Parts: sequence; C-alpha cells; structure tokens
Amino acid sequence: MSKLKLYTIALVAIFLMSFILNNDKPVYIIYNSKGKEVSYKKMMKSLKKSDMVFFGELHNSPIAHWLQLEVTQDIFNHKKEKTVLGAEMFEADNQLILDEYLGDVISKKSFKNEARLWPNYKTDYEPLVEMAKKNKLPFIATNIPRRYASLVFKKGIETLESLTDEAKSYIAPLPIKVDLELNCYKSMMEMMRGKGNSNFPKAQAIKDATMAHFILKNWTKGQTFVHYNGSFHSDNHEGIVWYINQQKKDLDIKTISVIEQDDISKLSKDSEGVADFIICVPTNMTKTH
Repeated sequence: MSKLKLYTIALVAIFLMSFILNNDKPVYIIYNSKGKEVSYKKMMKSLKKSDMVFFGELHNSPIAHWLQLEVTQDIFNHKKEKTVLGAEMFEADNQLILDEYLGDVISKKSFKNEARLWPNYKTDYEPLVEMAKKNKLPFIATNIPRRYASLVFKKGIETLESLTDEAKSYIAPLPIKVDLELNCYKSMMEMMRGKGNSNFPKAQAIKDATMAHFILKNWTKGQTFVHYNGSFHSDNHEGIVWYINQQKKDLDIKTISVIEQDDISKLSKDSEGVADFIICVPTNMTKTH
C-alpha cells in the first residue's frame, strides 16, 4: 500500500474519530471538587482507598442508581468482605427484617410486605440489596424511624426524651446537638421563615445524626462503608458527614453528589466544591418515578 493511501486512511480515521467525539451525547460527566472533569477510573481509585463513601443521589435519577450499583460492585471487587452497605431508605427499626431477608430467614414477599420500602424500591434499591444478599454483605438500615422525625417536626426535638428506651435505641444517643449555623440547616431555616415552623431543620438534623450513629456503629477499621442518601445529607461534607466528624475526625471520607444541568459539558460554579466528586446529568434525563 502506497504512503499516499496510508496517509489518506489516517486522515479519514482522524476525521471519523473527531466526528464521533464531537457528536457524542454523554449521559453523565464526572467532575472533581474544583470542577475539573475526571474519569470514572480515577474516581474509583480514590473511592477504593476510603473508609466511607457517601453517594448523594437524586432520588429519581436512573443514572444515579445505575452508578450506585457500579460503584458498589467495583468497591466490593477490591475490598471483598470488607465492604459494608447502608442507606437512608431503610429505617433502623427495620434492621431485623432486612437481616432476616439477607439471611434467607424470610421470603422476598414477606420482606417487601413488612419493611416499609420506598415506592421506587424495585427499580432503584432492590439491585443493591440483592447484591448484598448474593455476596453476604451487611446492609445497614441507618435512618431514624420516620414517626420520630415527624414527632420532632410537630413538637420539637425535646419530645424525643419522652420516648421509651426501646424507641431511643433506634435514634442517635440523646441529647442530639443541632448546629443551625451549618449551611444545610441555615438554608432550611431561611426557607421556613414566616411559615411558622422552625423544627423542620431539626427534624432533618436528627436524621443525619442517626444515620451517622449507625454508620459508625457498624464500621470497623479496614472496611469501606458505602452509604446511599439524598445528596442534601452529605453535600459540602455537612449533614451526616459533619456528625461523623464530631465523633471521629481521622476517617478518609469521600462524597459523591449527583446534580442536573441543561448543559453538562461544564460544571456550574455554584456546584464546585459541593462534593469530592460531582456527577452531572442532563436535566431532561428520564426519571425513575
């Protein structure tokens, strides 16, 4: 083959590659905290070394849920039995039911009937639970029972002291410190201003405190705890992460936040620093519910 033909083929290949790349429609792009695009591989290299990974999701994003499974599987492939899973979507008083299902004591039907699962469980969280079951991994129900969060919202955080000892076992140890100067709660206070209820951020804070409590209770050195929660609960290393840092400051904690933008080719300045890794997905992405 002549040099001219080889040169022509090379030019055509370069043109086609350029055409493909320039016309690509990515469904997500990963950025670091400074807004620089990073690869999935580079993100995973960091996550695999971490003590805890907080995957802050958009609850109805199929990309978030698919990546949760991929990230968890890749961490498990690296850490094996030293992988622990946990989620906001399961309340602490359902731990026994969850454990019984994972241990084949009860059927899937019984589990689904009794565990107060979220409406989008089948599409979004069941794959994670089934992965834990298949690989015999612990899956921790970290959240406060919603009836107690509702109690705080209606009557104030002090009412938790009146609960029975059994009820308190599903909550972070009392009294729970709430710092309303944290941006995550401060913004809620501003949002609720004039609406007559200042307990809303406190109800969120006891969720964060309780999730932090059960995460720490079920983590030991050498493990990687992967936790799934709405991004609000771990953005800016506040929420759950803040409560963990109040008790144990020397942990390697990595956060992920899923956000939406009309144009995902560049991360908005407002989203820089929100997490260690920001997964940007198109605003018009199909929703799971």
